[in-house]
Amino acid sequence: MSPSPLHLNTPLLRSAADYSASGKPLWLKLDALQPSGSFKMRGVSRLCQHEVENGAKEIFCASGGNAGIAAAFAGRALGVPVTIVVPETTSAEVRQLIEAAGASVLVHGSVFDEANAYAIKLSEARNAAYVHPFDHPLLWEGHGTLIDEVVASGAKFDCVVVSVGGGGLLAGIVAGLKRNGLDNVPVIAVETEGAASFHEALKAKERITLSAITSIANSLGARQVAQHVFDLPSHHPIESVTVTDAQAVAACLKFADAHRILVEPACGAALAVADVHAGLLSRFENPLIEVCGGIGVSLDKLKVWKERFL
Repeated sequence: MSPSPLHLNTPLLRSAADYSASGKPLWLKLDALQPSGSFKMRGVSRLCQHEVENGAKEIFCASGGNAGIAAAFAGRALGVPVTIVVPETTSAEVRQLIEAAGASVLVHGSVFDEANAYAIKLSEARNAAYVHPFDHPLLWEGHGTLIDEVVASGAKFDCVVVSVGGGGLLAGIVAGLKRNGLDNVPVIAVETEGAASFHEALKAKERITLSAITSIANSLGARQVAQHVFDLPSHHPIESVTVTDAQAVAACLKFADAHRILVEPACGAALAVADVHAGLLSRFENPLIEVCGGIGVSLDKLKVWKERFL
């Protein structure tokens, strides 16, 4: 018998048709309300549970923030120590939030790739479990539970809009659609300009690595998507689009005003699609937007971003 999941079945809201330029009512899956503040709680906690079930006494994870705090919550629930390796780009506030959730935080490297390599090295040296933040089948299985919940609610939807960083959430949504017999439901994958590793890879027809992440949506800051994610469009209908940082921030502010919930620009990117790519979304009757959340946001940060971009 599998253990009880550590994530929540999050609310599903329906927006009014006039909320966005698409003119369509939107289903909003509120994973910003997960205990860790983002969708990462789904897959990361599933993978942590699996490792502990198989004897792990300690967990290492590399993260820009959201996977790290999810692993911290999971480790606390499972009773094992967790160490999160973050790159120098992760803010002091996010590091403090991860520590407050019960994990140890190490800073290593200027980019995620360097932090990740160090996390793997430490886990091997200590014979501990290593939890990847976006590239593992159990992560995808966990993230796909959001589709299970929407289907179980009886809500009808004909496309899914999702932000893409390393691609774990996109992979999970495709897995969730497949296991619910919804292989024909297209996914609109959105990134901010300056963090569009998936979009650029599809354009180049190869899994390229971005030279740098220049977007403020730094939790979308994987310079290269997972191989599995790059391969997804070959067997599932996926449309890749981008929005600007300013458009993502505008969507965060609009969402906060309408729903009294703060989300990162990485999540704002998905919310922005209904306005920025209104023509694309208007082809559908019942779009579902994954409101993935994120801990890298505050009232002060929203104010700064508003002054900078809008």
